[in-house]
Amino acid sequence: MVDIILNNEKKHATYEYIINKLNREGALHFSLIDPDPFRQSPSKAAKMGKLAEQAGTDAILVGGSTAFDQVYVDKTIELIKKDVQVPIIIFPGGFANVSKRADAILFMSVLNSNNHYFFIGYQALGSYLVKMAGIEHIPMGYLIIEPGASAGWISDAKLLPRNKPKLTAAYSLAAEMFGFKLIYLEAGSGGNSIPPEIIKLCSQVLSIPIIAGGGVQTKEDAAAFVEAGADIIVMGTFLENNLMKDKGASLKVIIDAIKDTAKNSNNRRTFQKI
Repeated sequence: MVDIILNNEKKHATYEYIINKLNREGALHFSLIDPDPFRQSPSKAAKMGKLAEQAGTDAILVGGSTAFDQVYVDKTIELIKKDVQVPIIIFPGGFANVSKRADAILFMSVLNSNNHYFFIGYQALGSYLVKMAGIEHIPMGYLIIEPGASAGWISDAKLLPRNKPKLTAAYSLAAEMFGFKLIYLEAGSGGNSIPPEIIKLCSQVLSIPIIAGGGVQTKEDAAAFVEAGADIIVMGTFLENNLMKDKGASLKVIIDAIKDTAKNSNNRRTFQKI
């Protein structure tokens, strides 16, 4: 059970939940569930959400690189919310992926896109939808590192080079200076891992949380991200491949490793509330 009331009356409830939990535990785990009907039905997504919560995940992200009809987003969130107490946050695959059933939405900008549509265009188109839905929006800078995979291709990203950590760190720092509350680093789903050197340098220059997504398949992968300085680990492909098979047992091992690594680290950061 989350330790705060998640509702639309508290403007920053979900963000405060994230910051409070980070300051207590050192690192968090988010489960990414794609509402794509070719991956799983809304009812299966709900079962995945419950298993992820039982394994110890701190929040459920609903979304993905490919946007589908909003009905799947709404239905997926509705069914997950029936049995899950952790926050449900939209990870938008397009400007229309907004649902008042969610606790919050990551209002994100692809900062290294070659196309202004992904930088500010779809955010402007979606702003009225977010406003009318009345849900909390968390400004997040999204950076895509080589090889990028589907996220890089769809977002028309000028992929950040893996061997130039200072470039990613500079983009991240600029995002913080613009006022973004989170930084999401992505190298592409399905096994492409962010170089630890990039995470480490970003952690050294930033005072906002770093989310790392893509490439976590083992507890060692997760521990390496946390040791490098990642504050939130996002997993999606692993859940699709393993969650239903072992009822969350393998996910629990990874989440436990995230928490233990953060607990034993001497370099964890603390964060200020809004």
